[in-house]
Order: sequence, then structure tokens, then C-alpha cells
Amino acid sequence: MNIPYGTLCGAMTQDIDERAKINTSRSVAAMIAIGVLNIITVPLINKFGSSSAKTGYLTVAVIYGCIFAACHFFCFAKTKEAVITPEKEKISIKVQLKAVLQNRPYLLALVGQILFGFTLYGRNADVLYYFTYVEGNASYYTTYSMCIIIPSIIGAACFQPVFRKLNNKGRTASVFALLTGISMLSMFFFFNVKEAPVIFYALSGITQFFFSGFNTAIYAIIPDCVEYGEWKTGLRNDGFQYAFISLGNKIGMAIGTALLAGLLGKYGYVANQTQNAAVLSIMKHAFTTIPGVLWIVTAVVLFFYRLNKKRYNEIVEELKNGKRG
Repeated sequence: MNIPYGTLCGAMTQDIDERAKINTSRSVAAMIAIGVLNIITVPLINKFGSSSAKTGYLTVAVIYGCIFAACHFFCFAKTKEAVITPEKEKISIKVQLKAVLQNRPYLLALVGQILFGFTLYGRNADVLYYFTYVEGNASYYTTYSMCIIIPSIIGAACFQPVFRKLNNKGRTASVFALLTGISMLSMFFFFNVKEAPVIFYALSGITQFFFSGFNTAIYAIIPDCVEYGEWKTGLRNDGFQYAFISLGNKIGMAIGTALLAGLLGKYGYVANQTQNAAVLSIMKHAFTTIPGVLWIVTAVVLFFYRLNKKRYNEIVEELKNGKRG
């Protein structure tokens, strides 16, 4: 479902500013939903699972599933695709791969997505371990989650004004990635919640603010790469490009989470026990310095994204006139 949903933005308009607005709205709505779910899920589970936690989890899952399905049916029924696409034809994977390999902006976005998946999901896999064993109290995670809700929403909304200043979605993503990395590296020096809770949670909110801006920007890049690819190769393959980007993100996710699990296991992690110094060190660095450095690497990669607003508009105009790169 997520792949055709992701391609909708590019099919609704070729106006680069309208696409920025659509992706901003999508990301802001997602952050609001995540914030609401973080607040209401546990109370709902307790309410419906007063006699059995199993019943509570199942009931809430069914309720959420029905709501999500209804929302998506409504979305797909009411969405209008305005961009003219080529007639349906079977195109081999080999031909499509050859086309994307000629699409430099797309390749940069793909590398950014792999790094994004590796960094984000590796850190997310570590976060509960971090609060449970490094900070010594898993309940801190609840406070942490509450502190990042509002910054998430504001950060997502800030993508559009930053893009208007830079006129380059890749550079916009690069700026947000750089500031995310710097914020995470800063957290290493204030990792003790008990001694510096205000600074810790403030830095957590700032980090999430910049991350949400990046999260909006990186997905806003993909539709524009489709036009570039069509101009460069004559092949328009929205679905394939989005699917391949999604695959890159999942590959990064798989490597990041597996690497964390492998390191914890190698250095002696034992569930629900006091951890040794090496394991605690891995958990600390996986929450702060390692993702911080990787975010900076991501920023460097996306800095070289050259498909700015002016060049994009030129390409769209040439496509309308039947010209190719």
C-alpha cells in the first residue's frame, strides 16, 4: 500500500512547490498521528484488556486497522491524478535498472535512503535498551516520547520555508541531516537524565525537530527524480523508483538493526540483567555518537544533489515540448 501511496505526490502535480506542500502536509499529519497514538495506545490497551492484556492488544490493533483502512480508502477515492503518464507497457527490470543508474539525483537520494534506514532504525532499536540499562529506568522513554511530539510536528512543517530559501530539496535535506547529527553528538555529553534532565530532553526535542525536517525533505525528493529520469532516458517509471527507494531504506534498516543486535550479543548482553561496561558503551554510542556521525555523512552525500528548482522547471518545460536530455 505504501508504494502506490508514495507515488501519488508525483502523479498529482508537476509543480515543485505544490509537491513540497503536499509532502509537508503528509509529514505533519503523520507526526500528529504518531503523537496521538503514543499518548492513547497504552490507556486503550488497559481499558480493553482489563481482564487480559492479550485481549487489549488485539482489540486496539483491530480498531486501528479499521481506522487506517477507512482513511486510505477515502484518500485513494478522493485523490485526483493530474500528470499524464505513458501508456501501460511491460518494461523489464533490467531496462528500468539501467535507467535509474543514469539518474544521478535519484542515486544520491537512494544512498541517502540507505543511510537513513541504517541510522534511524538502528537507533530506534537501541532506544529502549538505552533507557532501560544505561539510564536505569525504562519509564524515561515515555517522557522522552512526550518531549519529541511537538518538535516533530514543527520540524516537519519547517521543510517548506527552508526549501523556499534554498530552492533545492537535496540541499534542504542536507542541512537538516547535518543539524540532526550535530544535535545527536551533543547529546553524548548530557546522557545522564538524572543529572541534567532539562538539557537532555531539550536536546532530544531539538534533535527530533531537525530529524522531522529531514524526513519530510528526503521523501519530497523522489517525485522530482522521476521527471529527471524521464528527461534523461525517455522512461517514466514512478512506481519502480519509489519501490527501489523503499528497498534501499529497508536494506539500511536490516543492516542497522542486525549490526546492533550482533554487537550486543558479541559483548555479552543478557536480558533483564545488569550489563557489563562494553554493552553499556555500545548502547550509549548507538544512541548518540554513531548515528550523529552517520547523519553528518548523509548530509555530505545529499549536499551534492544538484537538481534545484530552476533546473527542475527547465526539465519539465522541455518534457512538455517533447525534448530529452
